[in-house]
Amino acid sequence: MQLALIQVASPDDESIEARRRRVDTMVRDETGLRTADALLLPELWGVGYFDFDGYAEAAEPLDGPTVALARGWARDLGIDVHVGSFVERDSAGRLSNTSVVVDPDGAVTNLYRKVHVFGYGSREQELLTPGEMVSVAPLGTAPTGIVTCYDLRFPELFRSLVDLGAEQLAVCSAWPAARLAHWRLFTTTRAVEQQSWVAACNAVGEQRGTALAGHSRVVDPWGEVLVEAGSDEGFTFADVDLNLPARVRAEFPALADRRWPRPTSSSTADPS
Repeated sequence: MQLALIQVASPDDESIEARRRRVDTMVRDETGLRTADALLLPELWGVGYFDFDGYAEAAEPLDGPTVALARGWARDLGIDVHVGSFVERDSAGRLSNTSVVVDPDGAVTNLYRKVHVFGYGSREQELLTPGEMVSVAPLGTAPTGIVTCYDLRFPELFRSLVDLGAEQLAVCSAWPAARLAHWRLFTTTRAVEQQSWVAACNAVGEQRGTALAGHSRVVDPWGEVLVEAGSDEGFTFADVDLNLPARVRAEFPALADRRWPRPTSSSTADPS
């Protein structure tokens, strides 16, 4: 299976409508997508993650312009499209950081609302409602769990996706350049501990004074980096061996060796 990751910049002086048109042109002009099985985009590339004052105006329903654009790409190119994420407004007026996967028929096959909304140097916790559900569905031809940026710091979320059958974990992100080392660490660690592919697509450029790291990457279940992008806009392609997770899990059965010890307190523990 071939994955395509597109790094997108969200400059402050570019409108969302202009950005959608520009990214639409980038996608449709990229000849490499003719052989790809799936396309992944970054987190909140439309509004720009750090444009917190723009969230309310940029919010859209699930059938809004971002998903409509992805449906057009999926149908015309014959690929699955992970839209990255967008600010969703639900029927009650709540805002969420929402990811969607669309298949070549235009159907939504996976939906995820970011569970761990970020607070450090961010207004995401103030503005957005955290999600409560995870699910696994095909992305390309691999059973895939989708997560978003800050989720990388919470391994239990990834383990829940593996327990649902995930063999690939797709991460959309707006990870800052100041913590690039953490980006590399966590994407590699999650691949090793879950014995799964990790495909992580990050934003680039500068948003409201914050530089984004880029360096989108695909990591195999052994922790080997298959590809890693730089810090510029553009596409990165990776050929993924769909059989590798099963081989790794059979050869080194760490997932099968898991145990769940009962918690104790110091007052009830057996002193012997």
